[in-house]
Amino acid sequence: MNSEKIIELISHRALLIRTEAGYSQETMATILGISKKTLVQIEKERTLASWTVVVSMVALFVDSEIIQSLLGDAPLEVIRTIAHNGLDRPKGKTLGGKVWWKEVESQKAYRIQQNLISQHYRILDKEDYVWFSTFDETEVNKRFQELTRSSR
Repeated sequence: MNSEKIIELISHRALLIRTEAGYSQETMATILGISKKTLVQIEKERTLASWTVVVSMVALFVDSEIIQSLLGDAPLEVIRTIAHNGLDRPKGKTLGGKVWWKEVESQKAYRIQQNLISQHYRILDKEDYVWFSTFDETEVNKRFQELTRSSR
């Protein structure tokens, strides 16, 4: 998944996200910092939202069932991973990936999980903190080996 795919997915669901939140077009446009005319164009699929509008929408409506159905239970993690071209630092405690994640590998104090929807990978420690996140399987395996070697 990349920024273009996220833009497309969110743009094509903008109307549903707004409806789910119970907002008028005027209110939603104000919340997102765009004109009502621009929102109408996005909702009618005449144009795609900008990356900035998509990031705002995901951040402001992170609990949306529509957004979670597109990006999984950690939509901000997906956005951060794409924006930063991967995450490589301890970042935030998770719920451990009990619903939207499959365990790929586990060694010592770390485990690799893959999101069932977005398909991105992350490395969690035994306390469920994210240590690394990427869409690149080679990169996650490399970082996993480094982490498990250093925890000896």
